[in-house]
Amino acid sequence: MDEGIDAAMTEVSESTRVQPVANLREFFRDALHSALEHQRLEVEDQTECYVVNLLTLFARSEALYEQTPEGTRLKPLVVMLSEALEAPSVGARNRGLQRLGDVSLFIAGFFAQSFARKLIDIDYHIAMGTRAYDSLAHSLARGRGRALAEVFAELAEKFQPLVDALNELSETSYRHSDRDVLRLYEIWLKTGSPRAFAILQRLGVAPVRAGGRQEH
Repeated sequence: MDEGIDAAMTEVSESTRVQPVANLREFFRDALHSALEHQRLEVEDQTECYVVNLLTLFARSEALYEQTPEGTRLKPLVVMLSEALEAPSVGARNRGLQRLGDVSLFIAGFFAQSFARKLIDIDYHIAMGTRAYDSLAHSLARGRGRALAEVFAELAEKFQPLVDALNELSETSYRHSDRDVLRLYEIWLKTGSPRAFAILQRLGVAPVRAGGRQEH
């Protein structure tokens, strides 16, 4: 995940036109709300607010990347999980799981197209993020963080649809072409993404699973 994703993020950053906004949090709030409505995905207000705060935070590279002996980069998800599970306290474990879930959601949501031809694909990030949020929800449900537990439980339950919503947010000014068909088909096969399915249909492709069964 480290070098491959770093390179992918650099490619995306260099090819994306930056549009200045007066208030980044308000921009993400309005854009996410529109994406959720378009995807017909309902989440609690607290969950929507959490995702907006996450996007606002990770808009600053120093919040997303970590300092390592090799320089500033992202830790592999499996390393994040290992560190969280081996943490010396419950609090440290929960912070590690939250970091894992947040990074997985952000990367899967904003860089799905960049995983093509990589060994680690979007389904891996969805699985890891879902597991992290689900474990965190169960941990907090036993203490005083029940309100947050409900947020993390919803994030775990709706992780893949939220990734679809973030995909839409990240591609607001992007027009899909025939060159995207194979990658969208891969995403649909691996994640069952309704958004990828809809785009494929819009491009004139009727997705078919192994065995020749056509989806409806």
